Parts: sequence; C-alpha cells; structure tokens
Amino acid sequence: FLDRITEESDKEEKLGPLHDAAGKGKMDTCQHLVENLGFDVNIPANDGSGKTPLACSVSGANVDVNSSEGTPLHVAAAHGKFGVMQILLEHHADPDRVSPDHCTPLAEVLCAANEKVNESGCLKCMNLLVKVAGADLNSTDPDTPLVIATSKGLTGCVDYLLEVGADANIRSKDGGRRPIEIAAKSGRRGLVESLLPFTSPIRTVSDWSVEGIIAYARSRPTEDKGQESDEDSNIQQNLRDESAVREDAGASRACTKDKLSDEDRKAQLKLHGAKAVSRMDYTGASKFYTEAIMLDPADATLYSNRSFCHLKIGEKKDALVDANACISLRPEWPKGYYRKGAAHMSLKEYKEARDAFMDGLKLDPSNLDIQNAYWEADEAMIKKHSAGQTSLD
Repeated sequence: FLDRITEESDKEEKLGPLHDAAGKGKMDTCQHLVENLGFDVNIPANDGSGKTPLACSVSGANVDVNSSEGTPLHVAAAHGKFGVMQILLEHHADPDRVSPDHCTPLAEVLCAANEKVNESGCLKCMNLLVKVAGADLNSTDPDTPLVIATSKGLTGCVDYLLEVGADANIRSKDGGRRPIEIAAKSGRRGLVESLLPFTSPIRTVSDWSVEGIIAYARSRPTEDKGQESDEDSNIQQNLRDESAVREDAGASRACTKDKLSDEDRKAQLKLHGAKAVSRMDYTGASKFYTEAIMLDPADATLYSNRSFCHLKIGEKKDALVDANACISLRPEWPKGYYRKGAAHMSLKEYKEARDAFMDGLKLDPSNLDIQNAYWEADEAMIKKHSAGQTSLD
C-alpha cells in the first residue's frame, strides 16, 4: 500500500498536480486548482514531455464521447480551437462523426467562420481535418463544405476546398443548387470565377460563362421546380422527418445578424427550422419558418415546411391554410397539393384529400408518394361512405 502511495506521489511530482488530476478525470480537483489556486491550464508537464493538462485528460479516454453538441472535436471545431483539435485527432478522434445538429467537424469550422474564428484560423483548422485526419470533403451533413463555404462567401476556403479535390457539382440539400449557382445568385462574381473550371456545364444555361451564369441564376425563381427536398410526409401522420430541408446557404448560421442580408437570414432560419425538425421540435421549427416567411413571403417552400410542422403538432386547419398558400405561390409544384391532401386527410375530409392528390398527380404522374396517398384517400372515402350508408340502414 505504501509503495502504491509512493508511486502515485512520484507520478504527480513528475507531471504536476493539475496534469495528474486531469489524467485521472478528477474534475473537482481540476476546478479547485484552476479557479481557487490559480494554476495555469496551459502549463507543460514537469517531466519534459510538454504535455498540457488537456493532453493528459484525453490519454486513454473516449475522445468520441457524444453530448448534445456532438463530440469534443465538434465543440473544438465550432470554436476554432486548433490546438485542442490537434490533440483530439492525435488520440484518434473521428473527423467525420456527425453531431446531433447534423454537422461534421469540418462543417462546424466553416459555420464558425467570421464569428468565432477568422477565415485564416478556419483554413488552418480545415487543413488539419483534411490533410492530417483525412476528413470527407464531400460529406453532405448538413451540406457539403463547398456549399457552406460558398454560401458564406469564404473565398479562401472555397479556393482551398477546390484545390484539395472537393466536388463542385454536388447540389445543396434544399433548393438543389450547385455552389456556382449559389455564388451567382448572391452576386459573388469572384467565387463564380473560381468555381467555373470545376463545375460541369448546366444544360439549361445557354451561355456557359461568368456573365451567363450570373444572368441565369438571377433569372431563376427562389426555388426551382422539383429540386426542393423539404420534409416529406406519409398521410397517416407518419410524416418522415427529413433533414433535407436544410438550405444551402443555411449553414451561414455563424454570421452575425446585423451583417446578414435578408436572403442569408432566411437561409439561416431555414437551417434552424430543419434542425428543430430533426429534434422533433415541430413547434420551434414552425416559429423559425414563420420568421423566414416574414423575410420572404413569396417562398412557397417555407409554407410547405410550416404546413408539415402544423400537421405534426395537430394544427390541422393551419396546415391546410399553409398548403393553400404554397399552391397559390407555386401552382405548378406537386408538393403543395401533397401538403393540402395531407391536411384534408387529418381533418377526415377524404374527398377533398383525394382531389388534392389527383391535382398533384396531374403535375407529376410518376410520384409514388402522391400515388399511394391518392389510393389511401380513395379507400378512406369509400369506407366513410359505406359507414354512413350502414348507419342509415
């Protein structure tokens, strides 16, 4: 017993009391040493190894332990803490782990750019994740790094990602736009010039040049038909909670509010709405979509998304109102009729639901979801009619 005490004492003397406490996971001791006794959290160990208390704390620990904010690597990345990230990666932290907010560490770094970390620091952290740890350049959680960087106007980050092989042809989750279209839509000519050599020509763009792409992007409506990937639904309230509602520019959440354009703020709110949906916080998501609608009342996708949320929390009539608003704004979009049919189904208005689904099928006859919904509504209508006849008999 005395030998063990002597051994522990020798170890503490070699490392230092704060290092020893951190290595043993004694949080109360660490807190006392730092807050009450003024120990330096960055002091190197006494044994000449140069280890900080943080390095000792991760030795032998599970560096991928999850919290509501993700793993320690997610948290470090979200604050641009290069040194902490380096230590975690040296201890084999997973560079591609997806957080509860649907972000990879690489996405976290980009989302933090220009607020918690400058672009130079962001690039340094990105290089660590990509070159040293081999992070996935084309992960789509919440969107590809290139989509996020383009949406935020991070010229240096875009150039770096293109240099190391990021795919410039992967579309954003919500809106289905390529990075070059995002850049052109927001008037970032320099980014369009950078992305042009790496982007495959778009069939509908007749003039495949910087000027031609910018003109094309500005002529498009807010969302293109058929490209949206907002939350889908199945009719019996088993609505699929899809994270694809995230806006390509929504990853600009880290920009300060006063610096955001209305378009960027709307995109930010859509991302927050999507994250709330992924947590099944439909009331919160509905509030985000409402704020976004105040910024752009002509965006049909926002009404579609909010209709989805209303339906999930039992606000059936509000769901129908939003579905009708969606149709009014974009009568050529099948999803609006799908939303309308789902709302009528929840209200047990089966004939109206069937009619709405039929209108959707006229626009998109091959849509299996709408086909299934139509037949479900038709069957429910027949059963309701039969039940009425039986009660009369």
